[in-house]
Amino acid sequence: MSNNLLSLEVTAKQQQQIDDILQSLQDKQLLVINPRRKNGLILYKSHHAEFAGPGAAIGANFDDDVIDVLPVGKLSLTIPKTSQERIKSYLIRRQWVKLAKQISDNAIPQQRAQVILNQFEHWFELDTATLLPDETFGLLVGVLPQTMKKVRSESELLSH
Repeated sequence: MSNNLLSLEVTAKQQQQIDDILQSLQDKQLLVINPRRKNGLILYKSHHAEFAGPGAAIGANFDDDVIDVLPVGKLSLTIPKTSQERIKSYLIRRQWVKLAKQISDNAIPQQRAQVILNQFEHWFELDTATLLPDETFGLLVGVLPQTMKKVRSESELLSH
């Protein structure tokens, strides 16, 4: 099995989770990334990708243009029970979007690439960040996959 967008190797269970999430998004269901776990969801859109981290809302009218998703970490989704939980999750999603914008505002592609790698290595374990494709990071911060690959290899050389 593979993830449609990036031809990632995924298990049947992972593909079922992806399909279920895509169906929920298509149905405009509002879900929240579990705020108590190191987890998140990359939402692929036609020309970019967005990251929704712990506590962030996904679905409803935010993500009707999602074409694929990629769970990060051990993804857990919840359904907000109160309007307060919904409002909080909207605000948290906005914070994740603002963070991506701050990274993307840097005019130097190599620096954008390095910052997004550093962030993911900080939020998750190094192994989790290593599994994410260069194309994904590139779509998150507006750099070419080749730039991501170069920055990753430079980082690996520096860490040895």
